[in-house]
Amino acid sequence: MKFQIGDKVTVLHSNEEAEVVELINDKMVLVDVRGVKFPAYIDQLDFPYFKRFTEKKTEPQKKSKTFIDQLPADKSKKTNNSLDGCWVRILPVSDSDEFGDEVVESLKFYLVNNTNTGLHFKYRLEYAGKEDFSLTNDLQVSKDFYLHDIPFENLNDAPVMDFEFSPLHPDKSKAPHFESSLKLKAKQVFLRIDEIRKKGDASFAYKLFDRYPDKLTEEEKPEWNSSGKRENKLYNASQGRQHLEPPKYEVDLHIEKLTPDWRNLSNFEMLTLQLNNFEKYLDLAIAHHQHNLIVIHGVGTGKLKDEIHEILKSRREVRSFINQYDPRYGYGATEIFL
Repeated sequence: MKFQIGDKVTVLHSNEEAEVVELINDKMVLVDVRGVKFPAYIDQLDFPYFKRFTEKKTEPQKKSKTFIDQLPADKSKKTNNSLDGCWVRILPVSDSDEFGDEVVESLKFYLVNNTNTGLHFKYRLEYAGKEDFSLTNDLQVSKDFYLHDIPFENLNDAPVMDFEFSPLHPDKSKAPHFESSLKLKAKQVFLRIDEIRKKGDASFAYKLFDRYPDKLTEEEKPEWNSSGKRENKLYNASQGRQHLEPPKYEVDLHIEKLTPDWRNLSNFEMLTLQLNNFEKYLDLAIAHHQHNLIVIHGVGTGKLKDEIHEILKSRREVRSFINQYDPRYGYGATEIFL
């Protein structure tokens, strides 16, 4: 292999100096740029001394005085290998089959902390509700942590990645703990892999959260009444509700209703936009104490409906929901009872 662990290299597209910290396969390595690790293809790297020796040396020229209004605009390509927030970064590891085609064999998972809060985390991987792997560790600011590999074929078993976070250092202003999860679906992951191959990228990522949440005030803390339904003091006060966006009793999630630029979106981006809108109006319905909400998701492949139903199963505020024939929507809508 061209590079070995510990080699100093230059990232060609950004001109940054890095260090090789892991050999992934014969095409890819993991590099470290000022504490941030990310995968890179070998043909995107070179030894720094090659660049130094091949650059033409020019005689220094006398600098002429330049006034501020004569300075050209900075058109240099700025690169940023980090991602804002806390992410799960996924690196597909490929091999060639007997016909010479590139086939994804496994996926490497990294937890990336690009927030301003050091994190202690507990991680659990489940298949069909059964725990397969777990670990507990710490993750400093601007660092990443290798979690594990899973065979690509395991995506057919609907893996779920559950995380529980807490501040690494005591902070009274931060929430004592925070939970997040990632459900991996084979079709979605395959589409993401196809996207990064077209772009020439080595990995892709899913965001868990933007920033670690602050501690709730006494008015914001949720309570549970005798019937087991969650109540929120902030939403119970009419003064609090009047600052919220008005709720809807019927939400149409057809993509053309949500954005005029839907033709430029990938399938994954469209699904994400639809689910974000669904959760927004579900939260508003709960905040305004609605008793029911109708979500129009269409029929299609059933992907959007299935994702919505999975979310509804996890929400304590939802008493029940039903997807049955309706003269207005056919089977393309779900009614939710809160």
